[in-house]
Amino acid sequence: MKTKEKEIVTLQRSLLHDTEKMLNKQIEMEATSSASYLSMASWCDMMGYDNAAKLLYAHAEEERQHMLKLLHYINEAGGHAIQPEITGIKHHFNSLKEVFQLILEHEIQVTKSINIIVDHCFGVKDFASFSFMQWYVTEQREEESLARRALELFDIIGEEGVGLWTIDQELGKLHDQVGDA
Repeated sequence: MKTKEKEIVTLQRSLLHDTEKMLNKQIEMEATSSASYLSMASWCDMMGYDNAAKLLYAHAEEERQHMLKLLHYINEAGGHAIQPEITGIKHHFNSLKEVFQLILEHEIQVTKSINIIVDHCFGVKDFASFSFMQWYVTEQREEESLARRALELFDIIGEEGVGLWTIDQELGKLHDQVGDA
């Protein structure tokens, strides 16, 4: 009968194995975000939504940076960060609104994942990882707010007539606001 290995901090490793596994899953989620937003940006480019594309290209890079931040943290704490395989990325969308609906749904899933990690870190008294993850907690609030605001534009402006053009212009302003933050 095999007993569960007790988590310990050693000179070589300060990151608990369970925490490392959860953080590697988060790397995969951030990498998927980056790839998805890049695909969405390309679709927007193809469809002539220049400002939406600009916003999403920047957002794809931001998600990549989130992934790299996790990767460095794991390795610096003595763990082994894993570059995940990314598959199943959607490349065609029915509408610009669908793109932003998918973004909000995805960001809510990312928030749930981060909250699970934070709860785990607190529970096992891994306060270094708990502290590190606070940046992601704050960042996710901003990510969800941005996605909600983008989606609200469709309800406020409407898609008829020059509506989609106006929404694209407003998405450009959102991009500029995010860039200034």
